[in-house]
Amino acid sequence: MQVDRLAQGRFDWSTGTEAGRRTLRQRLLRLTDFREFMLLLVIFMVAAVLSLVSETFLTYANLSATLLGLSVESIVAIGMTILLVSGGFDLSVGAAVALSGTTTAMALVAGLPVPVAILCGLSVGMLIGCVNGFFVAWIGINPFITTLGMMSLLRGTLMVVTDGASVAGLPKSFTVIGQGYVMGVQCPILICLILVISFDLLLRYSRFLRQSYYIGGNEKAAILCGIPVPWVKLFNYALTGTLAAVAGIVLTARMGGASVTAGTGLELRVITAVVIGGASLSGGEGTILGAFLGSLLMALVLNALTLLGVNPNWNNVVVGATLLCAVLLDVFSKRLKAGK
Repeated sequence: MQVDRLAQGRFDWSTGTEAGRRTLRQRLLRLTDFREFMLLLVIFMVAAVLSLVSETFLTYANLSATLLGLSVESIVAIGMTILLVSGGFDLSVGAAVALSGTTTAMALVAGLPVPVAILCGLSVGMLIGCVNGFFVAWIGINPFITTLGMMSLLRGTLMVVTDGASVAGLPKSFTVIGQGYVMGVQCPILICLILVISFDLLLRYSRFLRQSYYIGGNEKAAILCGIPVPWVKLFNYALTGTLAAVAGIVLTARMGGASVTAGTGLELRVITAVVIGGASLSGGEGTILGAFLGSLLMALVLNALTLLGVNPNWNNVVVGATLLCAVLLDVFSKRLKAGK
């Protein structure tokens, strides 16, 4: 009788039987599979707590400032998600944001039309991504070494070109991109939402971008299936560099000038948000919607530290600790699935 009940999986998990342990594992797997739903729940809980402990949290000025900061990071997170899904990552995105924004600002100061200046900034970002992709996909250099070296190269180039000085005096026809409003909502927020929704749908349903999941899951199998792995990787890095350039242009327009320190530490915050959103550092998993929700959660946490008067020096501590916790959650989730 007991054997029949075990075979049918009807024993209560609390009794410690094999069927019970399997049921508990399945319940935990269901929770980890719905990462986006869990993130939404956590975000609502954090927002509810903040609204109780701080009277300024729900004010328009605070929410607007939070979403503005979130918009730039979320644009970069789109490309980072696609890279992580395909088994790569990019540590040079922060430097690409700064160099692309500065290039656009210098082109405007030189008298070039706004569309041409923006095209210059986008071209710089795309070139950076193509160089990263070439070394990673075709030469076979480790993404960490490649993008770390690129980050140092870009920061150094930026200091040499500008001599450490900011670029200001940008025309209003350009700054409207970062300071203008559409139906009461600032343009950077709208640009962010449009890009997040568009690329989330493309990553879910487009045949080309979905190849990144196969590459990140098993690159050798992807090659055997006929997927042009080097070209897809090159495209992903070029796309990431271009999106970093978009973020740099939006940030420059919002601030009314370009700073050589723009984007400093951005790569760590973006990777943290993307991993929180469900992307795996080993590849094959992740969604852009999850990355956006991860960015939103990180923005709320950092906003909470500001509202509670915590020393800003603790921000990096919180970001680093959050990243470690997210990686541990990813490892724990994979072990559960491996033992399924």
